[in-house]
Amino acid sequence: MPTAKSLAEIIKVIEVMASSGDSQIIVSGISMDSRQVQPGDLYACVPGFKVDGHDFAVKAIATGAVALVVDHFLPIDVPQVKVSNVRQVLGQLAATVYDHPSEQLELVGVTGTNGKTTITYLIEKIGTKHGKKVGLIGTLGARIDGREIPGERTTPEAIEVQKLLGDMVAVGVSLAVMEVSSHAMDLGRVSGCEFDAGIFTNLTQDHLDYHKTMEDYLAAKSRLFSGLEGKKQPKVSILNGDDSSYSKLSQASSAPVVSYGIHNEVDYRAEDVEVTSEGVRFVVRFHEGIQEIRYSTPGVFSVYNALAAFVWGVERGFDSATVAEALAEIPGVPGRFESIRLGQPFQVIVDYAHTPDGLENVVRTARGFTKGRLITVFGCGGDRDKGKRPIMGEAASMGSNFLIVTSDNPRTEEPDQIIKEVLLGISGVDYVALRDRREAIWSACRMAKAGDTILIAGKGHETYQIFGTEIHPFDDREVAREALRGLGYGQVDC
Repeated sequence: MPTAKSLAEIIKVIEVMASSGDSQIIVSGISMDSRQVQPGDLYACVPGFKVDGHDFAVKAIATGAVALVVDHFLPIDVPQVKVSNVRQVLGQLAATVYDHPSEQLELVGVTGTNGKTTITYLIEKIGTKHGKKVGLIGTLGARIDGREIPGERTTPEAIEVQKLLGDMVAVGVSLAVMEVSSHAMDLGRVSGCEFDAGIFTNLTQDHLDYHKTMEDYLAAKSRLFSGLEGKKQPKVSILNGDDSSYSKLSQASSAPVVSYGIHNEVDYRAEDVEVTSEGVRFVVRFHEGIQEIRYSTPGVFSVYNALAAFVWGVERGFDSATVAEALAEIPGVPGRFESIRLGQPFQVIVDYAHTPDGLENVVRTARGFTKGRLITVFGCGGDRDKGKRPIMGEAASMGSNFLIVTSDNPRTEEPDQIIKEVLLGISGVDYVALRDRREAIWSACRMAKAGDTILIAGKGHETYQIFGTEIHPFDDREVAREALRGLGYGQVDC
């Protein structure tokens, strides 16, 4: 819960350009959404991509806000604090209101294009295995000591982040792990957070609709590591030594760097890697010796994910064998290479892969254990990086025997136009375009034969599709089950 403080005490942590009104007024909360303002709140007038919070200041005051944070003074007779960028100071203000919760627990940030969700789940498991109460914030929502809290984005807005961390502290959570997106870093959502460790997975093309260049994308990611400073010590940067961004991130880090990988000279190296349809097995060679790792999700990408979590656990001071036991016990992450089994003689895999690299990885993995044809169902989201669409088509072509190109979340774009752009990259493989995603999944299930694998990529855990600005219920996993049952397979998962 937020603690009541004077406005003057709260704004001490930020650079104030000017202020007006009574700075000793008592503030009991903070909000950036006029619809959620509670009496006593400090209302932050955040200019958004579509609307400007300044336009809702009168409504916020009427609802009970007692002061404003603005980038220009408004003709309203309440205390106002003028700053150069409201969004960028929001996290620091919220952290103060919630008594700096990140300073009261251990906080791990995970960033990179792919693998963030999986690694946070693995770290959560390692923490609970060692008797800790753990909190998690990420793409699938938040979890506080096992209690699920729905979420809308990979990293929530700054106020929500601080509230969640505050709720964790209140129930005795001692370890929190958070997915830190490039948007979050750029938009200040984790400002006010003191991280103890940062983990980097990889960097491949994504979000260029926002960042414009890969250099800008990397710069946003690097801030997690350059910002590893604060009251709590020691700190550590855990970096993928096989990724081309390793050198720049290592140089940017303000904390000691520990590297992991398979191919290069690194501190923690995976050797004797075995990938099967049941998962991965490998041996880690590191400063304390060697440790065998088993993890139930197939793919070389799973080796990297498990390895990163293992490194964190050992560097944290946990026994390497116990860390390995935790990794062996986790059954998988929702929508991440998730198998749908209703007794059919072919495999159905649902995965969140929505980047060229992610799609190439899961196609390669599925191809490795598929005796028959690999049928891949995928699309690309609308209002997002258009440049990756033909690259996605090319990635899917490398290993698939048949492609069904369909809609993902078209948003405000025309689905057929998105599909046309994907088709530009397809070569050397038969395909069909079906804009209706349900029809695409049904079609794949109808054509599959014994020994085949159907890979349904792009949405993973998501339970919706976005058309225009409307959200419609849709879950690839449930639609796949619906199709399999419609074809006469079992009524319950096998």
